[in-house]
Amino acid sequence: MTLPELQAAACPDSFQSRQSGTITRGAVLALDLGTSAGWALQSPDDQITTGTVSLKHTRYDGGGMRYLRFRRWLEQLDLDAGPIEAVYFEEVRRHVGTDAAHVYGGLLGMLTSWCEEHLVAYQGVPVGTIKRFIAGKGNADKSAVIAAVQAKGFAPADDNEADAIAILLWAIETRGGVR
Repeated sequence: MTLPELQAAACPDSFQSRQSGTITRGAVLALDLGTSAGWALQSPDDQITTGTVSLKHTRYDGGGMRYLRFRRWLEQLDLDAGPIEAVYFEEVRRHVGTDAAHVYGGLLGMLTSWCEEHLVAYQGVPVGTIKRFIAGKGNADKSAVIAAVQAKGFAPADDNEADAIAILLWAIETRGGVR
């Protein structure tokens, strides 16, 4: 089998939908994964949109509902602003709490599998790299990151949105090359 045939066999629906047209340039998405996930998107016409999406579960939700909500949100974003060409996310190596680590791991698994299925490039960016880029210090605190993002002309609602904006600005400026 050829590579395209193998890819089509692995995920037939998404492969064929992505191959049906010529895509010269798509949207770039940056994410700060968590229960309150920050996001920033540069559309193909270079417009930047930012926000947060709540992935908090309710008392009536099963354990996997936050991940299904996240997947549906990604799919809708891909339809509305896409196609998404690349995804950059904050690569966290240490979590303060066990629950946060579990949520992050589940969201990361959902994100990377969605990217693989839809043939979207993805890359994690270390926390220190993001902070050094935006605030000048690899161990900058949340308020320093928010202030640095505000100095660039953005008005993030919280640190999650500020982190996503910083990741997107890093991806745009460095073209995704980790320093």
